[in-house]
Amino acid sequence: MNYKDRITIEPGKRGGKPCIRGLRITVYDVLEYLASDMTEEQILKDFPDLTNEDIRACLAFAADRERKLTTIPPG
Repeated sequence: MNYKDRITIEPGKRGGKPCIRGLRITVYDVLEYLASDMTEEQILKDFPDLTNEDIRACLAFAADRERKLTTIPPG
């Protein structure tokens, strides 16, 4: 998924954290909800401005960020 159309970073919004489509909902917020066992349906019910594609974009963004982390070779 190309998350770049959905994940925005604005210096004056939420401290420059990655947000979804310019909303004040951060990628971190969505990932935390998923990690705490909320279902996609529960998240969408609590945040009607979000879509299933927004949630997938958060996951793709996190996966891409993880992939870009530098790994330390075993010592």
